[in-house]
Amino acid sequence: MQIPLKQLKALLKTLEEGGASEFEYQDEKYRLRLALSRFPAALAQGPLPSSSAEPVPVVSSASGQADSSYITSPFVGTFYRAAAPEAANFVEVGSQFQPGQTLCIVEAMKLMNEIESEIGGTILEILVENGQSVEFGQKLFKLKKS
Repeated sequence: MQIPLKQLKALLKTLEEGGASEFEYQDEKYRLRLALSRFPAALAQGPLPSSSAEPVPVVSSASGQADSSYITSPFVGTFYRAAAPEAANFVEVGSQFQPGQTLCIVEAMKLMNEIESEIGGTILEILVENGQSVEFGQKLFKLKKS
């Protein structure tokens, strides 16, 4: 089944404008199911279900430690420290990282969203266990800005 991109975009726009969150079509040969999320847009890259999220905002600490900040989850999903179970973790406690560097993955709606930092710094604490569900705005990492 091939759907021209223009028609697919028109269908998605119609669903969004109508307030629908899901659409399903099935005939003798094909089944198509679309589900819209209310999360920031994330586009699939290549054949694997993965996306690259915008850099995650850094939340400054309210405890008076000006150099201590947090990386928070941009949406609800499952937190992963590595790209695959057998792969090395993106960062560890004590790791130094640069702006734009991937710190973790949050899987949402079967899309693997790479979470990148807006700033550089050092990881002071990892606040979430691998494979744990996270909420929007939940603190993932405590860091020291460089």
